[in-house]
Amino acid sequence: MSKLILAIDQGTTGTRAILFNQKGENVASAYARHQQIFPQPGWVEHDPLEIWRRTQETIQAALEKGNLQVKAIEALGITNQRETTIIWDKTTGQPYANAIVWQCTRTQQICQKLIDEGLEPLFRERTGLPISTYFSGTKIKWLLENIPGLRAAAERGQALFGTIDTWLIWNLTGGAQGGAHIIDVTNASRTMLMNLKTLDWDPDLLEILNIPRALLPEIRPSSDRSSYGTATLPPIRGVPLCGDLGDQQAALVGQTCFSPGEAKNTYGTGSFLLMHTGERPIPSTRGLLTTVAYGFGPGQHAYALEGSIAITGAAIQWLRDNLGLIQDAAETETLAASVPDTGGVYFVPAFSGLFAPHWDMYARGAIVGLTRYTTKAHLVRATLEAICYRTREVIEAMEADSGIALQTLKVDGGATVNNLLMQLQADILGKPVIRPTVQETTALGAAYAAGLASGFWPDLASLCENWRVDTTFAPQWSQERRAQGYAGWRRAVERAKGWIEPQNLQGSPA
Repeated sequence: MSKLILAIDQGTTGTRAILFNQKGENVASAYARHQQIFPQPGWVEHDPLEIWRRTQETIQAALEKGNLQVKAIEALGITNQRETTIIWDKTTGQPYANAIVWQCTRTQQICQKLIDEGLEPLFRERTGLPISTYFSGTKIKWLLENIPGLRAAAERGQALFGTIDTWLIWNLTGGAQGGAHIIDVTNASRTMLMNLKTLDWDPDLLEILNIPRALLPEIRPSSDRSSYGTATLPPIRGVPLCGDLGDQQAALVGQTCFSPGEAKNTYGTGSFLLMHTGERPIPSTRGLLTTVAYGFGPGQHAYALEGSIAITGAAIQWLRDNLGLIQDAAETETLAASVPDTGGVYFVPAFSGLFAPHWDMYARGAIVGLTRYTTKAHLVRATLEAICYRTREVIEAMEADSGIALQTLKVDGGATVNNLLMQLQADILGKPVIRPTVQETTALGAAYAAGLASGFWPDLASLCENWRVDTTFAPQWSQERRAQGYAGWRRAVERAKGWIEPQNLQGSPA
């Protein structure tokens, strides 16, 4: 049979392995969830060893579903939840602590101290990022300062830092027996430690955060013809690993947004809207992130503006797991459609503060407009609308920063199967929303990166030929309803801002 590309998509709530053919079609796949750990209010952790086990399980399961052997796989690409931080012992492979997830707010004190010292302009200029609990740099600093013996281990080269891609590549290529300690340029751009212009670790920022250089992986291209190494895992032994992208950049590649001005929004645990801006980074003045879009080898780097929204699918999970309002995420579509509107209710799911364009780490979740008329259907519909309003906020900032008015929005991610959500997105934006036939574009982007490196796909044009439209959602709301709804949303956001007092930075109630 024809060769296939294997993609591992390691996300915030689970891990998926997908085998793609040359048309970019899903031939076989498997998925497994992992535990979400909440030790304190605002703290979010994952077990790195559980994630590694789930990765092995899904690879094996996907091969079995497709009745495939290793000889069918040409190359392997990885995509991952980005800023989530792991530090482990290079001899034993044991993590020094649970992974600190990108949503975790435990580093608020560290961030506030850096801001008070007037360092945010420097970090923004060097990295394109604000000082925030979101990024890996302050998570590394927290671990070094709070895990006994870790700083000494880091300084003598015994400890290794990585985002999830680094952790998986190290384990897949041998682990303690010579595993490759690398990170691709897109994931490195999310650490708050990489200089956007040099595409290398910034020595000044490492000194400010007191992070030993020996702890950090080598920065490599997202699509690497020389490969990062070959897999030693028995089911895929000998397969070259040559593609690595942070999940949102992978979705940009999977949506074939290779020209400046093209944009996509991925609806997962959070929402992430990226716009390709060309070969030079564009600084944001409206609360967006400047980041690397992809790196396909020397001289083939592209940049993007990004609007990051911490809570999207996680709000649906909260309705299910914490409140018990639904049994399954799929119920939200029917339940929300059972009422014509939210009954005046707005839900601002700022569980981890507000990311772009507000960047308020003191914001917390708020539900406003409740009356005796309110039912769970109204609250569920308000949750869906919140996802769409946050997207509109980001798009407005992006249009202002870039000077480009988006004509349509490409969408992907698990939540896009919800037709009502997509229709609400078009209604609230006042722009058509386009869902492609392949909705797992994050994994597809990782496959594309690996396949470009191996020659499976010859060029970017061949990838663009694979992209197909599934559904276009056209706006149906009147301009008056759109404006009134957005005005109410903005009032609700103001009530969520600044809820936590600075003296209560560890997440305890104010």
